[in-house]
Amino acid sequence: MVLAHSAKSFSEFSEEESETSPLEKERFDGRPTCVEIDLERLAKNFRAIRDGTGPSSKILAVVKANAYGHGAIPVAKTLCGEGAHSLGVATVEEGIELRCAGIELPILVLGGFHSLQIPLLVESDLTPVLFDLQTTEDLYQFARKAGKKIAVHVKVDTGMGRLGILPDQAESFFQTLKKMGHFLTFEGLLSHFASADGKEITYTQSQIEVFQKTLQQAQQMGLDPIPHIANSAAILKKLPCLDSMVRPGILLYGYAPSSHLEGVLPVEPILSWKTRVLSIREVPVGFSVSYGESFVTRRRTRLAVLPVGYADGYPRLLSNRGEVLVRGRRAPVVGRVCMDLTMVDLTEIPESQTGDEVILIGKQGQERLTADDMARWSDTISYEVLCGIGRRVPRRYRGALRNHPYDI
Repeated sequence: MVLAHSAKSFSEFSEEESETSPLEKERFDGRPTCVEIDLERLAKNFRAIRDGTGPSSKILAVVKANAYGHGAIPVAKTLCGEGAHSLGVATVEEGIELRCAGIELPILVLGGFHSLQIPLLVESDLTPVLFDLQTTEDLYQFARKAGKKIAVHVKVDTGMGRLGILPDQAESFFQTLKKMGHFLTFEGLLSHFASADGKEITYTQSQIEVFQKTLQQAQQMGLDPIPHIANSAAILKKLPCLDSMVRPGILLYGYAPSSHLEGVLPVEPILSWKTRVLSIREVPVGFSVSYGESFVTRRRTRLAVLPVGYADGYPRLLSNRGEVLVRGRRAPVVGRVCMDLTMVDLTEIPESQTGDEVILIGKQGQERLTADDMARWSDTISYEVLCGIGRRVPRRYRGALRNHPYDI
């Protein structure tokens, strides 16, 4: 059943299919813990980015890591419909998943690939990002033997310290790539910022200068790759690198990469994470909650249990630190977050009942919790929170693909 859904084309997800069958509804709605994704809001975010970068900039939409936890296939199909030029994934396998779902846009494998993956990469018509000479040579030999011409992008390490050709080796690399031109087409040149989301931009400016110099080297050799280095932070700051293509990631999903960049563009979070109260008990003073006796009640307490835990991606670091929303009010997480269950104190919400909706991320009444809030409580970033939401948490979609029982 899952494979059948995955093979459907975008056009097959019609309004008539938004109502699930009784069996699908039982499967899909049976678990109270779920994520809801607003694809219409995703489309609005994409348009806001397009308006902010100008009509001449192509948009390479980054949908790696299961679209930052939002569901790669529905998100990718929505972005295709909005006019994305291409898509970015981290791995060959992520690209294959999109191809199997009928995605036809160019798909760049941003996170590198192993030489053993070359047959799968080429067979799936994925665009490789080259980052060293040996892998490039292996790809060239495969293309030559197969008699195929493959479009490639080259990553230069301007200061991130991960993958990429070092700047002082770029000219030599370009010369080698030019000799391979019968089978490898040098389509794009890219790099990655290390700290563009920070307030200090000196290092970022130095990366831009190195990137521009490297691009000029390629151009002086008669090569004309599409340059792209601008990420979400660079888009928001309007850094002087808004080249012919930009690569928004977290911004598509409604979050700024850092707090001082919030509100620059009118984007909104597209994901809500919900569960329901599983149990409520009145417990006495001195009652120990969860593992390790990290929380002991100091008053008679209405202790609630939620059917969500770190196996679902609810961070264990939220133990005794996080908050949830119940009946439009905040309630603290108490005790250690367990693999499948989390406890909260509902003493200050006496009207709460078993079965009440609980918001982990999202809005309820006048209150709102975001992935940024959860990240702050657990000493991380919103990216990790969103990407960490487990695959056993059902995703429900509002918009063109709403309520389709995707197994993502």
